[in-house]
Amino acid sequence: MKRFLLFACLAMVALTAEAQTRAERILREIRNPQSKYVVVVAHRGDWRNYPENSLEAVESAIRMGVDVVEIDVHRTADGHLVVCHDKTINRTTSGKGKIAELTLDSIRRCSLRAGHGVRMPKYKMPTLAEMLDLCRDRVMINIDKGYDYYDQILEMLVERNMVEQVIIKSSKRPSSVSVRFAKHRQNMLHMPIINYTAKKWERHEPLFEEYLKSELPTPAYEICWDGTLAGERRIFRRVVESGAKLWINTLWDSLCGGPKHGLEDDRAVGNEHKIYGKVLSLGCSMIQTDRPAMLIEYLTREGRHSLE
Repeated sequence: MKRFLLFACLAMVALTAEAQTRAERILREIRNPQSKYVVVVAHRGDWRNYPENSLEAVESAIRMGVDVVEIDVHRTADGHLVVCHDKTINRTTSGKGKIAELTLDSIRRCSLRAGHGVRMPKYKMPTLAEMLDLCRDRVMINIDKGYDYYDQILEMLVERNMVEQVIIKSSKRPSSVSVRFAKHRQNMLHMPIINYTAKKWERHEPLFEEYLKSELPTPAYEICWDGTLAGERRIFRRVVESGAKLWINTLWDSLCGGPKHGLEDDRAVGNEHKIYGKVLSLGCSMIQTDRPAMLIEYLTREGRHSLE
């Protein structure tokens, strides 16, 4: 009888794991402070092969096996949320102008540009609605520059049953975030951005302390440091000890150690263990990268990127 119950329990666990979507399995790892799984975040999707923040760039990143796609959001003059990093369309499209002053139709008439500036006529700037539909159940989403549109984004997520699939980030005080959250029955995951730099630490130190003491659910902290202050390991350790994930950006020097000791992706080319191994040694379990394929390959070799 005991053996039968054991097999029944194991079968139930297996069926539950199988029933979970990939996004749910990733969220499970993010919420587990004991997990050794390292979450890979693709910065603006696979922008090396497709225009940044495009549906195609995100689709490519998902197929690579990334866990989170980072996107940026702005609102058009006629109220649509579009996926674009800049406030203007000048750099990323064939057109010009501020997104807030352009209609969606006028933006759609422009072509996206690739990372090297080449115009790619068949690629158009996506709406957030299109991006959500592409990512649903397949991958977690990190929305940058979107907190000001929180209510509008949340409404779209509720309609799609995707509320817990999105991490939104800001440097807002936890009391402010709590007030906003109290207006809704469901809320996105919120991640604070903490800057451990000589220019910003005076303001961010009390912010960091407030979050550590707050009852607001905080699944992860994004810590940026440029090497102008000593003692960043103490900050990393406090994040990990709080039970939250430590998110580090390996995008460029000013976010991960400064020009002398930076841990950015380009330094990892052909030297993955020295750079990414150092990032892992800091206690990091969420890495935002501009080279997702290379990072996934490294983490897989190290046994740190296998969803059970």
